[in-house]
Amino acid sequence: MLNKTKILVLGAGYSGVHVAKKLAKKYKKNNNIEITLIDKNPFHTLMTELHEVAGGRVQPESVQIELSKIFSRTKVNVVTDYIEKVDIDKKTVVTTFGNYEYDYLVIGTGSEPAFFGVPGVKGNGFTLWSFEDAIRIREHIQSMFSGAARERDEKKRREMLTFIVAGSGFTGIEMAGELLEWKSRLAKEYNVDVKEIKLLVVEAMSTILNMLDRQQANKAEKYMEKHGVELLKNSPIVEVTPNSIKLKDGQEIPTRTLIWTCGIQGNQEAGEYGLERGRAGRLLANEYMQAVDKENVFVAGDITYYEEQPGKGTPQIVEAALQTGNTIVKNIIASIEKKEMTKFKSNYHGFMVSIGGRYCVANLSGMKLSGFFAMVMKHLVNLHYLWGVNNINACFHYLMHEFFSMEDKRSIMRGHLSSKANRLWLLPLRLFIGCIWVLEGLKKLYGENTWAQNGFSSIVKGIGSDSWIKAGNMKMPFDWLVAAGSGASEQAANAVSQPTPILSQMPGFYKAIMKIMIPNPDIAIWFQRMVVFMEICIGLALLAGLFTFIASAASAFLVTNFVLSAMGDWSILWHFFGAIALMGGAGRIFGLDYWVMPWLSDRLGSWWLGRRIPIYK
Repeated sequence: MLNKTKILVLGAGYSGVHVAKKLAKKYKKNNNIEITLIDKNPFHTLMTELHEVAGGRVQPESVQIELSKIFSRTKVNVVTDYIEKVDIDKKTVVTTFGNYEYDYLVIGTGSEPAFFGVPGVKGNGFTLWSFEDAIRIREHIQSMFSGAARERDEKKRREMLTFIVAGSGFTGIEMAGELLEWKSRLAKEYNVDVKEIKLLVVEAMSTILNMLDRQQANKAEKYMEKHGVELLKNSPIVEVTPNSIKLKDGQEIPTRTLIWTCGIQGNQEAGEYGLERGRAGRLLANEYMQAVDKENVFVAGDITYYEEQPGKGTPQIVEAALQTGNTIVKNIIASIEKKEMTKFKSNYHGFMVSIGGRYCVANLSGMKLSGFFAMVMKHLVNLHYLWGVNNINACFHYLMHEFFSMEDKRSIMRGHLSSKANRLWLLPLRLFIGCIWVLEGLKKLYGENTWAQNGFSSIVKGIGSDSWIKAGNMKMPFDWLVAAGSGASEQAANAVSQPTPILSQMPGFYKAIMKIMIPNPDIAIWFQRMVVFMEICIGLALLAGLFTFIASAASAFLVTNFVLSAMGDWSILWHFFGAIALMGGAGRIFGLDYWVMPWLSDRLGSWWLGRRIPIYK
């Protein structure tokens, strides 16, 4: 038996997850390749969305994707543990509860906030660089409003209601944007005078958002100032106390909330790996994303420092993390297969900065966008990334959190997609449409004329000669079918005695499709039988409230086909819109979906995404 090639990935950030997934896909059927990913958390954190949690826009779980779901159908072995030691010489990684050997090591342990020696920041300020950070900020802000609501001393109350963001990069501006939108809700909830709330962004430089061009940065600045955010530029912070910040010019601003976003550096733990470090403590990498002088050690993401151009290191953004990861994947494969390695070549498409959930500025591939369209692009980019992480599951949950469950109109769609109503009012509609479909199916099953004469007694008397399911009884008035066989013209003539259809004739494209699907009267009879079966099944499903979404979709599909076939009149059209309304969970009110859908979701989720188990097992 051949010795297995062991690939070890440290860190489940953007780059680590990307590398592990790509390698797992490449070597899916190769049992000699073993891939292990180690992270202290059992979930992947959407770092670029942490401000939404900290600012109360979305629920905390929205920025977490469980690693067990991401890698459930892959060969990646996920380990939740703390890294204690990396021994480059012995090719081993020691964790709190294990010891792992490797042939190839990928270090993607990320970065951490940099404090630049400013006294008091670490002890008195908040950072926004982890899920735990976001939760702390969220809870602290709520506690400030809660305390301010009971505080009679105006000076202390204003101190509590002054919120300062230090730094005007991506994180700082996005955090300030969330506070800008959240403050009104909090003021109302805690009965606080909104006029006493003060939001400030403090920046040491003379401009903000320096990664954008000045035109876009100025738009962001004007938007924030217009909505009440005070920008203090050329104002370096020299000291932070529990109740204030001090600026270089001597100004002291009372506050109990400082959110520090002034910069990041490589993880301090990385300094113990025995690898060369560059600017801000980041690990030096060569053009192949290998750690300097270490052929089997690769560096990915924020912790990587590689100067593609002299004096300009890899930016600490998601695109850079993914692109360094792509290079690493190619080069590990090349090393295993004894092929030539690929040099890193960046291809960044631009930058986007959201200011709350309703405004954004962006530079994307030469396009300058702001407002609604910039926000749309931000969501599309996020969905593109999430699709690569966990396909439709991650995208679905993102849409639910960002649009369909959003409160306080904090999205580009305002509250139009997230309004909630009692599903009870859909019950009469569901039962009514269900009855209509059952009756329509029974009429076709027993024959329209037979049913008109006998009604429900047709069930006892039996199927009539005009039934849709009887051989030779063709009901579809399609011209190519009329000309195809004897007796067809008479049947078609009988079928025309119906209300005037919406369309006088089938559209050309639909006629071409129907000619392929239903080329002759014999096949037409089988299609008629399918229609009868579908109508009755749709009706029974709606009456029972079972698989209501699927039944409603099938209902809309049938109506569309009847209309396009020039067989449906105006009276059938309301079925289509009624079906759309029923898709909103109508079967969960006094219906079987109340029990069936949760059960089915759990079983299918466990099969497709993996079942959650305690990390200690």
